[in-house]
Amino acid sequence: MATTSLNNDDYQIGIVCALHIEWAAMIAMLDQEHASLPKDKADSNEDTFGSIGEHNVIIACLPAGSMGTTPAATVAGNMLRSFSIKFGLMVGIGGGVWSKSNDIRLGDIVVRQPTGKHGGVVQWDEGHAKEGRLERRGQLDRPPKVLLHALQSLKTKGEMEELGISTALEYMATNKPKMAKGPNKYTYPALVDRLFKASYPHTTDDNSDDNTCDKCDTEETTTREDREDLQPEIFYGNIVSGNSVMKNSKQRDDIAKQEEVLCFEMEAAGLMNNFPCLVIRGIADYSDSHKNKMWQRYAAATAAAFARVFLGFVDKQKLVETPSKS
Repeated sequence: MATTSLNNDDYQIGIVCALHIEWAAMIAMLDQEHASLPKDKADSNEDTFGSIGEHNVIIACLPAGSMGTTPAATVAGNMLRSFSIKFGLMVGIGGGVWSKSNDIRLGDIVVRQPTGKHGGVVQWDEGHAKEGRLERRGQLDRPPKVLLHALQSLKTKGEMEELGISTALEYMATNKPKMAKGPNKYTYPALVDRLFKASYPHTTDDNSDDNTCDKCDTEETTTREDREDLQPEIFYGNIVSGNSVMKNSKQRDDIAKQEEVLCFEMEAAGLMNNFPCLVIRGIADYSDSHKNKMWQRYAAATAAAFARVFLGFVDKQKLVETPSKS
């Protein structure tokens, strides 16, 4: 329930989600919801206002049925019209890229971090891919220093102790009990996390997003060591963003090798250079033909949990001193 009203200049952090399940997970992480505020006439966003710790935030979602870089750019642009945004978070689900050096599992978290020649997000367009290789269309600028300092502090603490991702997930379940119940719950699903070999495509006649791979040959899965617990792991590095879903394992691996990426998603490139942000993705699939929706809500929750934890590392004074993008 909305309890606090502030003014437009008090909201300096914008959070963009692409799907309603991502929006719901992010709202569930708020400490407090605030009353809505008047906006620029050209701003068509539906927003949720609230606070996490000492920070006031705005959460907006792409319109129903809209995906990709253009709608994301529109939502971010609307935020900048109405509020004094200093930086943004792009929070939601993505497709992971597993390797022996990066043992990414479903429900894990990938966070954009500038690596090598990249600013952390590389734009990919299927229409400009040649023989599975990425023809780079551009890349996001590096995140602002206030974000990179906060990220470094978070990573340092993570070397010494738990960051509190599980605590944030427990907070969500307590704050919004319905999200921990029923078939559409946002808690860890009672499912087997299977990574099929790149050479083994999904072979059933069911090509819907709800396919379960029940008819796929489990002998064609990649053997991985069991983890000690169900705590989601966090990976930092490059993310590929484009206007189409990655569902081809060979192309996934070719592009991942070329650009050293950990994750594929569909919206972040729309924020290029105009909406400085950190991209946070919960892994819902392995960017292959076995993709389905069964892990999406939990992945949305782990991404939102990281966003909640991360904001605790953002220095309020440094945020005030950061120039507004509006």
